[in-house]
Amino acid sequence: MPPGTAGGLSMVPRNPEDMPPQSPFSLMLGIKVESCTPEEAVCSMLITEVMGNRNGVLHGGALMALADAAAGTSAFINSPAEITNTTVEAKTNFIRPVHVGDTITARSVPIHIGQTTAVLQVTLTRGDGKVVGSTSQTHLFMTWKD
Repeated sequence: MPPGTAGGLSMVPRNPEDMPPQSPFSLMLGIKVESCTPEEAVCSMLITEVMGNRNGVLHGGALMALADAAAGTSAFINSPAEITNTTVEAKTNFIRPVHVGDTITARSVPIHIGQTTAVLQVTLTRGDGKVVGSTSQTHLFMTWKD
């Protein structure tokens, strides 16, 4: 098999300009892709009242959704054009609260890009620059016929 291929698929990262629009779920949450390169994907989200939990701060599921969007963007841009990716494992540490009206930024960097999986680390910060969470994810490169 020639270098840069896996099972006949090109292992050259995609062009960031070829990134498809965000998913309807991400759009509903107001997630924006701020930048995207093979080395780092950055997404942001304004925290609204409907994202709060019963304690009056950001719900952990909303934080995880932002982390997943950033990691998925990073995995996508690093995957061959012929295939896609899906999250197969995610682990999140919640470090400090985020209040309504604040904006969270998620920075995803690839730790490993292999032929079948990607491991990504996401650091989530609030507007004052303090880390609010950290997520580690594994994504599987696949086609939907798998």
